[in-house]
Amino acid sequence: MMPEEGGHLGQESASVTRDSLIRSAFRQLLAITTHRLRIFDVGVVAVIALQRYLTESQAAKDQAGDSYSYDITVTDGVCQVKCSLSPHLNHLVQKNILRTGVDVHIRQCSFVYNEKRLGQGTVCLEKMEIAAERSSILSSTEDVDALPVWSAEGVRNVTVSQSDVPTQTGRKHYLSLWNNEDPHGSLWIPRIPPTEVVLDVSKCIPLCDLHNSFLHGLRHPPLLVRIMCKSRLRFYGKLDTKVEFPFQAYFQVADHSGSVSLVLWNALCLEWYQTLNVGVVMYLQNYTLKRSFQNRSHPSLADSQMRIFSSVEICLNPRDPRAVITVIPPKCVLPLWGLPSVTYQFITSSELESLPNNSVCDVIGLVTFVGRCERIKKKANTVPEKYWTYRWVHAMDGTSTVPFVLEIFASSQPEIFHGLYPMTYLVCTQMRVCREASTLPYLTSSCETQIFTTGFHKGQPYISDPKVKSFIQWTKTLKESVILKKTVIGGHYCYPPSPPLFTQTIANDSAQYPVIAASELRQELESLQYREHKRLAIQGRITAVRFVAHSEEHNQPAEALPSEGLTISTADGHTGGVEADTLQTLANAMGPAAENPPSTQKRKKKRNKKQNVKRRYITRAAVKMLRKHDQQQEELSEEERTSSEMEEDEGDNGLSNKNDLVAGTSGQSDLAECQFHDTLCGSRLEVTVHDSCLASSPSNI
Repeated sequence: MMPEEGGHLGQESASVTRDSLIRSAFRQLLAITTHRLRIFDVGVVAVIALQRYLTESQAAKDQAGDSYSYDITVTDGVCQVKCSLSPHLNHLVQKNILRTGVDVHIRQCSFVYNEKRLGQGTVCLEKMEIAAERSSILSSTEDVDALPVWSAEGVRNVTVSQSDVPTQTGRKHYLSLWNNEDPHGSLWIPRIPPTEVVLDVSKCIPLCDLHNSFLHGLRHPPLLVRIMCKSRLRFYGKLDTKVEFPFQAYFQVADHSGSVSLVLWNALCLEWYQTLNVGVVMYLQNYTLKRSFQNRSHPSLADSQMRIFSSVEICLNPRDPRAVITVIPPKCVLPLWGLPSVTYQFITSSELESLPNNSVCDVIGLVTFVGRCERIKKKANTVPEKYWTYRWVHAMDGTSTVPFVLEIFASSQPEIFHGLYPMTYLVCTQMRVCREASTLPYLTSSCETQIFTTGFHKGQPYISDPKVKSFIQWTKTLKESVILKKTVIGGHYCYPPSPPLFTQTIANDSAQYPVIAASELRQELESLQYREHKRLAIQGRITAVRFVAHSEEHNQPAEALPSEGLTISTADGHTGGVEADTLQTLANAMGPAAENPPSTQKRKKKRNKKQNVKRRYITRAAVKMLRKHDQQQEELSEEERTSSEMEEDEGDNGLSNKNDLVAGTSGQSDLAECQFHDTLCGSRLEVTVHDSCLASSPSNI
């Protein structure tokens, strides 16, 4: 029997005019009569979707500890099919080698039966190669979404599931590919609130009476509240979790008597999280009460006079009993209900310096810089592993020449988070002030942070705030062409910089900067996943330092200055025997440098005045020898000379393309060695560190 498209027997797309590679290969796969349903060398297909889901505990053991599995949707340009990805290929997704938009050559695939769902199974891709970084199949396909979906219904009494649920295990939903906080998939359909509501609010009780109601086990009357703050989604799924949709979200709600926490649980998050925004008024029934969970963050309300009831919290559950949520349209909200208005704590960039560490504020600014999205692992040994997604942003408000430096984490608003661009108006609420020694203060997200950018400001409660209005008036005085010249997007941004003194305890495994050996650096680099950011510390004695000045011209590659011969003399003017030969060997190890291309006349004249002796770098062994020969001379030390020449190179914008560093004498050649490049004021400092020579103050990289 022939496989079908779309799960309907005998139906095929009328637009299909050529044979389908997928259809013929998978038909062959299901026709195999051997014990293992497996075929080889299927051919080239295009990847159109990758989806991630939490695996189960038993499957995780078979996957060598990997907590997640992946489904992959491919097409040959005629039809499409969703397959499971073999666990040993997960690293291709985690490093973004296998991604949407590439062509892959399927070398081996098999059919896997789902033992928990009788008569169901899926095609598993076991071996593949990247055939093209840019898919030629997709470029010749007009509408990928219109392609029919391959299904095996009716073949061997097997059904291949192609719905928006994982192909294997008992999971009911997918996760976002790079974090667990963003809503992802077609199951996240927000409820559309009614335009008209008729309610009897006479039976509602104030929030101040909830505690007594909880203590005496009384029936809970309806509540009428307004949302004051909203947290990002929290995914609490574990490998052995049986809950179908393990999500929760916190809200801070208030009425005329005070404020209390509210928790939205599980399947209700899929229906209501994207609808229940700050400022929304709700009528709640069938809720439950429980003692408040203290070990979590709480928002900072702008109204310091508002009472906060922290002993209990409201729970909205999908069952036992199922909570009834009614969103009241703004035009139906009556003033006599006495619901408080949403207030904010907006600050200007000039006021930031006076705020204490960990204080909470709201900001608005014109975006001038947006860094690339980066990821950081939440904790080292958590299962399943979790990553935070964040990016750095600069925003100006006209009150200071120093912009807001914002560390913005994903706040379950993927459309806004990934749509941050320069020249847009950005509002961030519930931001936390961070202060570190020797750096300017910056702002980082809290769990309750919400972000809004151009296109999403309409209807938000903050539009009437005086500081927001003042900011809008300032933007009207700007010239777009002037601001555009100051905008930047993308690139690596690391803030705050490493501290000048390393005060961290070396033996502390949970420290902010884990201390590793230079020999472990390659392993650390290979373990990084896509866009993962990690700070490490390496300790050792500096054995060689070399300064390289960058080119003045942005498009001109860096090249080396002319290098004169290195002459080493004794105090009496003669070269010293064996030690002088050793120094000459060190000089020869530098090698001749390439000549610098023609530059301005001023730079040429300046270079002609330079000394004939140039010092590119200096090693400890060379220092000892030079000191021995120069004991009777009252001159600058070699370190001072080297520093002086490095300053001259920087002043002349000297160019160098030599990357080799002398690592010391031949007796040190077998030591572990590592180079680090640090950009300093448009120049580069290259440092060679030997980690076998431990220093009392380790270098923080």
